[in-house]
Amino acid sequence: MMYKYKNGNCNVFIDPNNGTRIIHTDDDYIDLQFPLNIDVSIGRRCDGGCKFCYEGATPDGPEANLEYVPFLDSLRPYTEISVNGNSLLSMQLIPFLEKLKKRKIIANMTVNQIHFERKEALIADLLNSGLVHGLGVSLRNPTPEFIERAQKYPNLVVHTIAGVHGKDDYEALKGKGLKVLILGYKDKGRGHTYLAEEEASIKANRDYLKREIKSILENNWFPVVAFDNLALEQLDIKHVISEEAWEQFYQGDEGSASMFIDLTDRTFGVSSLMPREQMLPITDSIDEMFATVKQIA
Repeated sequence: MMYKYKNGNCNVFIDPNNGTRIIHTDDDYIDLQFPLNIDVSIGRRCDGGCKFCYEGATPDGPEANLEYVPFLDSLRPYTEISVNGNSLLSMQLIPFLEKLKKRKIIANMTVNQIHFERKEALIADLLNSGLVHGLGVSLRNPTPEFIERAQKYPNLVVHTIAGVHGKDDYEALKGKGLKVLILGYKDKGRGHTYLAEEEASIKANRDYLKREIKSILENNWFPVVAFDNLALEQLDIKHVISEEAWEQFYQGDEGSASMFIDLTDRTFGVSSLMPREQMLPITDSIDEMFATVKQIA
Protein backbone atom coordinates (compact mmCIF):
# COMPACT_ATOMS: atom_id res chain seq x y z
CA MET A 1 0.00 0.00 0.00
CA MET A 2 1.36 3.41 -1.02
CA TYR A 3 0.61 6.62 0.80
CA LYS A 4 -0.67 9.20 -1.68
CA TYR A 5 -1.45 12.89 -1.36
CA LYS A 6 -1.80 16.04 -3.45
CA ASN A 7 0.67 18.87 -2.96
CA GLY A 8 0.47 21.88 -5.24
CA ASN A 9 0.71 20.68 -8.84
CA CYS A 10 2.13 17.31 -7.80
CA ASN A 11 0.94 13.90 -6.68
CA VAL A 12 3.25 12.43 -4.05
CA PHE A 13 3.58 8.69 -3.42
CA ILE A 14 5.42 7.21 -0.43
CA ASP A 15 6.19 3.54 0.11
CA PRO A 16 5.79 3.04 3.89
CA ASN A 17 7.96 -0.09 3.81
CA ASN A 18 11.17 1.52 2.62
CA GLY A 19 10.48 5.27 2.61
CA THR A 20 10.80 5.67 -1.17
CA ARG A 21 9.14 8.90 -2.31
CA ILE A 22 7.94 9.52 -5.87
CA ILE A 23 6.77 12.93 -7.10
CA HIS A 24 4.65 13.12 -10.25
CA THR A 25 3.37 16.14 -12.14
CA ASP A 26 1.95 16.63 -15.61
CA ASP A 27 3.66 20.02 -15.79
CA ASP A 28 7.30 20.65 -16.66
CA TYR A 29 7.89 22.23 -13.24
CA ILE A 30 7.20 21.45 -9.58
CA ASP A 31 5.31 23.97 -7.45
CA LEU A 32 4.54 22.66 -3.97
CA GLN A 33 2.07 24.23 -1.56
CA PHE A 34 3.73 22.80 1.54
CA PRO A 35 7.07 21.07 2.20
CA LEU A 36 7.57 17.39 1.50
CA ASN A 37 9.95 17.21 4.44
CA ILE A 38 10.59 19.43 7.45
CA ASP A 39 13.90 19.20 9.28
CA VAL A 40 13.02 19.92 12.91
CA SER A 41 15.57 20.58 15.65
CA ILE A 42 14.20 20.05 19.15
CA GLY A 43 17.23 20.90 21.25
CA ARG A 44 20.91 21.61 21.65
CA ARG A 45 21.47 19.47 24.74
CA CYS A 46 23.84 16.61 23.93
CA ASP A 47 26.78 14.90 25.62
CA GLY A 48 28.18 13.51 22.35
CA GLY A 49 30.87 16.17 22.20
CA CYS A 50 31.33 16.00 18.42
CA LYS A 51 34.09 18.49 17.56
CA PHE A 52 32.37 19.36 14.27
CA CYS A 53 28.83 19.85 15.67
CA TYR A 54 27.25 22.64 13.62
CA GLU A 55 24.62 23.19 16.35
CA GLY A 56 27.24 23.71 19.03
CA ALA A 57 25.36 21.31 21.33
CA THR A 58 26.53 20.87 24.94
CA PRO A 59 25.41 18.69 27.89
CA ASP A 60 23.55 21.66 29.41
CA GLY A 61 22.25 23.13 26.14
CA PRO A 62 18.61 24.31 25.74
CA GLU A 63 15.67 22.08 24.82
CA ALA A 64 12.48 22.88 22.94
CA ASN A 65 9.03 22.99 24.51
CA LEU A 66 7.19 20.30 22.54
CA GLU A 67 3.90 20.64 24.40
CA TYR A 68 2.89 23.53 22.16
CA VAL A 69 3.85 23.49 18.49
CA PRO A 70 1.75 26.21 16.82
CA PHE A 71 1.89 24.93 13.24
CA LEU A 72 1.12 21.29 14.09
CA ASP A 73 -2.56 21.50 13.14
CA SER A 74 -1.66 22.87 9.70
CA LEU A 75 0.41 19.81 8.73
CA ARG A 76 -1.11 17.47 6.11
CA PRO A 77 -1.15 13.69 6.45
CA TYR A 78 2.02 11.99 5.17
CA THR A 79 4.18 15.08 5.43
CA GLU A 80 7.59 13.89 6.60
CA ILE A 81 9.27 15.36 9.66
CA SER A 82 12.90 14.62 10.48
CA VAL A 83 13.46 15.10 14.22
CA ASN A 84 17.01 16.05 15.24
CA GLY A 85 18.74 17.39 18.32
CA ASN A 86 19.48 14.37 20.53
CA SER A 87 15.72 13.93 20.85
CA LEU A 88 16.06 10.89 23.11
CA LEU A 89 16.86 13.21 26.01
CA SER A 90 13.55 15.08 25.77
CA MET A 91 10.89 13.98 28.26
CA GLN A 92 8.31 15.40 25.83
CA LEU A 93 9.49 13.31 22.87
CA ILE A 94 6.99 10.45 23.04
CA PRO A 95 3.89 12.67 23.50
CA PHE A 96 5.12 14.78 20.58
CA LEU A 97 5.57 11.69 18.39
CA GLU A 98 2.12 10.45 19.41
CA LYS A 99 0.60 13.74 18.23
CA LEU A 100 2.37 13.36 14.89
CA LYS A 101 1.19 9.78 14.49
CA LYS A 102 -2.39 10.78 15.28
CA ARG A 103 -2.22 13.30 12.42
CA LYS A 104 -0.62 10.66 10.13
CA ILE A 105 2.62 12.61 9.95
CA ILE A 106 5.62 10.45 9.03
CA ALA A 107 8.21 11.01 11.74
CA ASN A 108 11.85 10.12 11.16
CA MET A 109 14.54 10.59 13.78
CA THR A 110 18.31 11.02 13.81
CA VAL A 111 20.44 10.00 16.78
CA ASN A 112 24.16 9.78 17.42
CA GLN A 113 25.72 6.32 17.36
CA ILE A 114 26.59 6.54 21.04
CA HIS A 115 22.95 7.24 21.94
CA PHE A 116 21.72 4.51 19.60
CA GLU A 117 23.93 2.05 21.44
CA ARG A 118 22.90 3.32 24.89
CA LYS A 119 19.16 3.44 24.22
CA GLU A 120 18.58 0.81 21.59
CA ALA A 121 15.66 -0.71 23.52
CA LEU A 122 13.79 2.61 23.54
CA ILE A 123 14.55 3.16 19.85
CA ALA A 124 13.29 -0.33 19.00
CA ASP A 125 10.03 0.44 20.84
CA LEU A 126 9.61 3.69 18.89
CA LEU A 127 10.14 1.88 15.60
CA ASN A 128 7.94 -1.10 16.45
CA SER A 129 5.09 1.14 17.61
CA GLY A 130 5.17 3.21 14.43
CA LEU A 131 5.99 6.42 16.28
CA VAL A 132 9.19 6.57 14.25
CA HIS A 133 9.41 5.31 10.67
CA GLY A 134 12.98 5.95 9.59
CA LEU A 135 16.04 6.06 11.86
CA GLY A 136 19.23 7.90 11.02
CA VAL A 137 22.32 7.08 13.05
CA SER A 138 25.22 9.52 12.92
CA LEU A 139 28.37 7.43 12.61
CA ARG A 140 31.10 7.68 15.23
CA ASN A 141 32.97 4.40 14.77
CA PRO A 142 31.88 1.53 12.47
CA THR A 143 32.76 -1.28 14.85
CA PRO A 144 31.63 -4.85 14.11
CA GLU A 145 29.30 -4.62 17.13
CA PHE A 146 27.64 -1.46 15.82
CA ILE A 147 27.23 -2.90 12.33
CA GLU A 148 25.65 -6.07 13.72
CA ARG A 149 23.19 -4.05 15.80
CA ALA A 150 22.36 -1.70 12.93
CA GLN A 151 21.64 -4.60 10.57
CA LYS A 152 18.61 -5.54 12.68
CA TYR A 153 16.66 -2.47 11.53
CA PRO A 154 15.62 -2.34 7.84
CA ASN A 155 14.71 1.36 8.05
CA LEU A 156 18.01 2.42 9.61
CA VAL A 157 20.28 4.72 7.59
CA VAL A 158 23.89 5.35 8.60
CA HIS A 159 24.68 9.07 8.39
CA THR A 160 28.20 10.00 7.37
CA ILE A 161 29.78 13.39 6.66
CA ALA A 162 31.91 14.18 3.63
CA GLY A 163 35.23 15.27 5.13
CA VAL A 164 34.74 13.69 8.55
CA HIS A 165 34.47 10.07 7.48
CA GLY A 166 37.11 8.59 5.24
CA LYS A 167 38.26 5.45 3.49
CA ASP A 168 38.43 3.20 6.57
CA ASP A 169 34.88 4.11 7.61
CA TYR A 170 33.29 3.43 4.24
CA GLU A 171 35.24 0.21 3.72
CA ALA A 172 34.14 -1.02 7.15
CA LEU A 173 30.49 -0.42 6.18
CA LYS A 174 30.91 -1.84 2.66
CA GLY A 175 28.87 -4.90 1.75
CA LYS A 176 27.02 -5.11 5.07
CA GLY A 177 23.58 -4.34 3.62
CA LEU A 178 23.38 -0.93 5.32
CA LYS A 179 21.83 2.16 3.77
CA VAL A 180 24.08 5.22 3.83
CA LEU A 181 23.38 8.95 3.73
CA ILE A 182 26.31 11.21 2.91
CA LEU A 183 25.95 14.72 4.32
CA GLY A 184 27.95 17.74 3.34
CA TYR A 185 30.35 19.28 5.84
CA LYS A 186 28.77 22.30 7.57
CA ASP A 187 31.18 25.16 8.22
CA LYS A 188 29.05 26.36 11.13
CA GLY A 189 29.14 26.21 14.93
CA ARG A 190 31.99 24.01 16.16
CA GLY A 191 32.33 22.84 12.58
CA HIS A 192 33.97 26.17 11.73
CA THR A 193 36.68 25.74 14.37
CA TYR A 194 37.22 22.08 13.54
CA LEU A 195 37.63 22.92 9.84
CA ALA A 196 40.36 25.42 10.68
CA GLU A 197 42.14 22.88 12.90
CA GLU A 198 41.75 19.81 10.69
CA GLU A 199 41.56 21.30 7.20
CA ALA A 200 44.08 18.86 5.70
CA SER A 201 42.30 15.80 7.11
CA ILE A 202 38.87 17.03 6.04
CA LYS A 203 40.15 17.77 2.52
CA ALA A 204 41.78 14.33 2.28
CA ASN A 205 38.57 12.58 3.31
CA ARG A 206 36.48 14.63 0.92
CA ASP A 207 38.94 14.06 -1.92
CA TYR A 208 38.77 10.31 -1.28
CA LEU A 209 34.99 10.39 -1.68
CA LYS A 210 35.18 12.51 -4.81
CA ARG A 211 37.60 9.99 -6.35
CA GLU A 212 35.77 6.87 -5.28
CA ILE A 213 32.08 7.76 -5.22
CA LYS A 214 31.48 6.64 -8.81
CA SER A 215 32.96 3.23 -8.00
CA ILE A 216 31.04 3.05 -4.72
CA LEU A 217 27.78 3.64 -6.60
CA GLU A 218 28.51 1.40 -9.59
CA ASN A 219 29.77 -1.50 -7.48
CA ASN A 220 26.82 -1.38 -5.05
CA TRP A 221 28.77 -1.01 -1.84
CA PHE A 222 25.46 -0.15 -0.19
CA PRO A 223 21.85 -0.97 -1.17
CA VAL A 224 21.01 2.74 -0.94
CA VAL A 225 23.27 5.79 -1.07
CA ALA A 226 21.65 9.20 -0.58
CA PHE A 227 23.07 12.72 -0.38
CA ASP A 228 21.88 16.00 1.06
CA ASN A 229 22.11 19.07 -1.16
CA LEU A 230 25.35 20.22 0.45
CA ALA A 231 27.05 16.89 -0.27
CA LEU A 232 25.75 16.94 -3.84
CA GLU A 233 27.58 20.24 -4.26
CA GLN A 234 30.74 19.39 -2.35
CA LEU A 235 31.19 16.05 -4.14
CA ASP A 236 29.98 17.31 -7.54
CA ILE A 237 27.60 14.35 -7.85
CA LYS A 238 25.80 15.81 -10.87
CA HIS A 239 28.90 15.08 -12.96
CA VAL A 240 29.33 11.57 -11.52
CA ILE A 241 25.97 10.08 -12.45
CA SER A 242 24.11 10.15 -15.76
CA GLU A 243 21.81 13.00 -16.70
CA GLU A 244 18.90 10.56 -16.68
CA ALA A 245 19.72 9.41 -13.13
CA TRP A 246 20.03 13.01 -11.97
CA GLU A 247 16.62 13.89 -13.40
CA GLN A 248 15.11 10.79 -11.80
CA PHE A 249 16.51 11.16 -8.29
CA TYR A 250 17.16 14.86 -7.67
CA GLN A 251 14.34 16.32 -5.55
CA GLY A 252 14.99 20.04 -5.85
CA ASP A 253 17.15 22.86 -4.56
CA GLU A 254 17.18 23.90 -0.91
CA GLY A 255 13.85 25.48 -0.01
CA SER A 256 11.96 24.14 -3.01
CA ALA A 257 10.65 21.00 -1.29
CA SER A 258 11.90 21.20 2.29
CA MET A 259 12.54 23.65 5.12
CA PHE A 260 14.11 23.88 8.56
CA ILE A 261 12.39 24.65 11.86
CA ASP A 262 14.22 25.21 15.14
CA LEU A 263 11.67 24.56 17.87
CA THR A 264 14.17 25.55 20.56
CA ASP A 265 14.44 29.12 19.26
CA ARG A 266 10.94 29.05 17.69
CA THR A 267 12.35 30.08 14.31
CA PHE A 268 12.35 28.77 10.74
CA GLY A 269 14.42 29.12 7.58
CA VAL A 270 15.53 27.50 4.37
CA SER A 271 17.88 25.00 5.99
CA SER A 272 20.01 24.41 9.07
CA LEU A 273 22.85 26.20 7.26
CA MET A 274 21.13 29.55 7.77
CA PRO A 275 22.76 31.71 10.48
CA ARG A 276 20.55 31.94 13.56
CA GLU A 277 20.29 35.71 13.23
CA GLN A 278 18.68 35.31 9.80
CA MET A 279 16.01 32.86 10.93
CA LEU A 280 12.39 34.06 11.17
CA PRO A 281 9.79 33.58 13.95
CA ILE A 282 7.56 30.55 13.41
CA THR A 283 3.84 31.03 12.73
CA ASP A 284 0.81 28.76 13.06
CA SER A 285 0.72 28.02 9.29
CA ILE A 286 3.16 25.68 7.56
CA ASP A 287 1.93 26.94 4.16
CA GLU A 288 2.72 30.53 5.12
CA MET A 289 6.20 29.65 6.36
CA PHE A 290 6.97 27.52 3.31
CA ALA A 291 5.86 30.31 0.96
CA THR A 292 8.37 32.58 2.73
CA VAL A 293 11.09 29.93 2.47
CA LYS A 294 10.55 29.61 -1.29
CA GLN A 295 10.84 33.37 -1.66
CA ILE A 296 14.14 33.68 0.21
CA ALA A 297 15.77 30.43 -1.00
